[in-house]
Amino acid sequence: MTSKLLAHYLITAEASQIEARAQAIAVEQSVEMPISAIRERRVLAEIVGQVHAIKDRGNGQFEVTIALDTDTTGFESGQLLNMLFGNTSIHQDVSLAAITVPEALTAAFTGPRHGPAGLRTRVGAKARALTCAALKPQGLDPESLANIALQLARGGLDYIKDDHGLADQRYSPFAVRVRAVAAAIRTARSQTGRATRYLPSLSGNLDQLRQQVTIARDHGLDTLLIAPMVVGLPSFEALVRENADMAFVAHPAMAGAARIEPAALLGTLMRLIGADAVIFPNQGGRFGYTAQQCRDIAQTARAPMGGLKPSLPVPAGGMTLNLIPEILRFYGANAMLLIGGDLLAAGDHMSEAARAFQTAVETHDYGAGCS
Repeated sequence: MTSKLLAHYLITAEASQIEARAQAIAVEQSVEMPISAIRERRVLAEIVGQVHAIKDRGNGQFEVTIALDTDTTGFESGQLLNMLFGNTSIHQDVSLAAITVPEALTAAFTGPRHGPAGLRTRVGAKARALTCAALKPQGLDPESLANIALQLARGGLDYIKDDHGLADQRYSPFAVRVRAVAAAIRTARSQTGRATRYLPSLSGNLDQLRQQVTIARDHGLDTLLIAPMVVGLPSFEALVRENADMAFVAHPAMAGAARIEPAALLGTLMRLIGADAVIFPNQGGRFGYTAQQCRDIAQTARAPMGGLKPSLPVPAGGMTLNLIPEILRFYGANAMLLIGGDLLAAGDHMSEAARAFQTAVETHDYGAGCS
């Protein structure tokens, strides 16, 4: 494996222009100045990006691989993203398709602290997929959200998370909501004997995020929801490094705001920085991800990456109970299924719907599927 960081781009261009276009991106993503003006040999030899490969994908599209020196990343997540796609993201004809991460970078980041095995251990699950539901809608007060959590947890679900839209709003302050929902989950656990976990949604600046982690820990919580592209990759990285006992589930909000392929952003970058699980829109849902994109995310999140633990794929977004067998055949046991609206729509029968969800996942035949 190369010691360089490899950024793989998809570029729309004329065949006669692609070599010059590739070279321009290599310069833009490294030194961002005329090469003729650089006098230092070390900079020319090591720091200037190099065109590693150009492949014609047909229909005017080319895959261009640029090799970047790992030292340029500063070995921190914000600068890593900047080096991969900073200025080039402004060009409408370029997307970041994939990332090949050298061992020097995997060694510098923590990766998932707990990964799929840790998430299974938390809820006492062995060789099956995990289940998750969401607390919605925002606008409800903490007591109302806690009541929903109680009903869902009585169905025996593994994880119940805040909707990512729940933050520290006046109608549902973070500290008050966490106290109420954590208490409701404890009540349900005493009734069901299940180890259901609650994931509060973190938001705000780094100081606020740290305070929220402390609040969650004080209420006995050990698994958290975070949207890294909203709070910022460096803030997410800091929380992961500072809280080895906490597992983090990454939400994909803002993941579509730049031209970065989902597998590269959610499967590679989020995992590298420390996501124990990554939520993404499942095929056939309301976001339009294809089956191949979903497969790529799942496989990238679980593929070998240096010595890092894998991330657990969490397909979500408009999933319904009747689709559970199909989803499990596609992802296999090494996944967490997230169903929100379909459970909430059950109203007074929410506990029964959650129980049906849990039973379907526990009794599924996992003999085949992507695992």
